[in-house]
Amino acid sequence: MRTRTTVAAVLLLGATACSSNDAKPAPTVTVTKTAASSPGSAAPSASSATYAFGQPWEFESSEGNASTFDGTVTVLGYKQGVTSVGSASEEAGQSGYVWAYADLKLCVTQGSYSDDNTSWTLYYSDGSRIDPSSSTYDDFPKPEFPVQVTVTEGKCARGKLVFPVPEGKRPASVLYSPPGLATPTEWTVPKA
Repeated sequence: MRTRTTVAAVLLLGATACSSNDAKPAPTVTVTKTAASSPGSAAPSASSATYAFGQPWEFESSEGNASTFDGTVTVLGYKQGVTSVGSASEEAGQSGYVWAYADLKLCVTQGSYSDDNTSWTLYYSDGSRIDPSSSTYDDFPKPEFPVQVTVTEGKCARGKLVFPVPEGKRPASVLYSPPGLATPTEWTVPKA
């Protein structure tokens, strides 16, 4: 089963003060999700689409704007219990935390696409979510996923994104939710 999502490009416009009333409204962002499924099976709904590690999620811009792009995002793996000179418990603000990473890959097949590591979170079955580490230590697993990146046509960005996680508690999934995407894309973390 393959799912392709269409994402309207997000435009960030600076606000300026003006005395005229002819200011244009900010552009809206729309997301359209289409799914191709095998014969005889139902297409997944936007809220229930999940992927296995290594299975790419395809995306593209919509509405024919000047910054059209399309590509894929993939979670390749997850590892918990990574050692570092820095303390995961210290970053989390409480004891009992360890480092973990998600191995990620973002590729662009048309145009260019800019993103940052804040689009990623770990989701736990109790509803809690953990954001990526705000620290980067020299001994974090390499290559590291970029903090900010622009990927151009035919290129990819791949790396490991580190998270401070509760020791002995495994996330249910890795979520990708960039601005403009109404429903996060989800990869199920296999049980250890």
